[in-house]
Amino acid sequence: MFTPSRLWSLLGQPDGTRPGAAAQMSPPEAHGPHLLHRLTLRIGAAAVPGLYLRPAGPGPHPAVLYCHAHGNRYETGAEELTHGRPALQGPYGPALAERGVASLAIDLAPFGARQGEGPEAALAKAGLWQGRPLLGQMLAELAAAFDWLAARPEIDAGRIATLGLSMGGTHAYWLAALEPRVAATAQLCVFSDIAPLIATGAHDLHGPYMTVPGLLARGDMGDVAALVAPRPQLVAIGATDPLTPSVALDPALARLRAAYGDSAAIEIHVASDTGHVETPAMRAAVLAFLTRHLGA
Repeated sequence: MFTPSRLWSLLGQPDGTRPGAAAQMSPPEAHGPHLLHRLTLRIGAAAVPGLYLRPAGPGPHPAVLYCHAHGNRYETGAEELTHGRPALQGPYGPALAERGVASLAIDLAPFGARQGEGPEAALAKAGLWQGRPLLGQMLAELAAAFDWLAARPEIDAGRIATLGLSMGGTHAYWLAALEPRVAATAQLCVFSDIAPLIATGAHDLHGPYMTVPGLLARGDMGDVAALVAPRPQLVAIGATDPLTPSVALDPALARLRAAYGDSAAIEIHVASDTGHVETPAMRAAVLAFLTRHLGA
């Protein structure tokens, strides 16, 4: 069985603590009717760039910690929040702000302005040698960003969700499993157990950032996502996505559904004849889910 503390240990963060995140934040820029801040979070020794988009007005606003994707597009990090990417139905930041929801995204190494810290394989290998998987570093930084967002006076700390596609989806549900203050999580185009992927070789489609030594001796991804229960969780996948084949998806979903029982807090959306992309129906489901559970 997993617990948050056991997961943090596997991630090379044995006590689950993270340094405080102090921010240097630019004055707001107009982004349509909304306000956009460019910021740098100081997380330990790291200078982590990010984008913070919020509705005009004092709040308190609900918020989303937005986790950017991978897709081998290392040039794209936090700016996915405002510019989107080909796999998405447009950027999420403005769509959330229109519904009264603020959002924060940060660059995770080696993406965006942090490409100079890479390449990914070198970061992952060094981290594994040092007992600190790259996924652990990423999640620790996202947890610090969550702390910063929750402390903002214009944000309602009790109404913060996580959201992401692909790598971002992994980060979204892992962080929700690790951080009990996450109110809800929506993950797209990523959910499946790893052991069945290894059996078919499909695990190699994932980047090295995702490697967690010893995880499979204790459980799998379905067990991680089950830690989010009973908080609301949305899982959206494409039926033809090579990252989520039925042999790996079905057992993960079975354990996730068992964790929720007959609760309506778990929502599963499977898009037929669709691969590793967000569909219009997925976008509608995500926005409805967040509006419903954040009270936007």
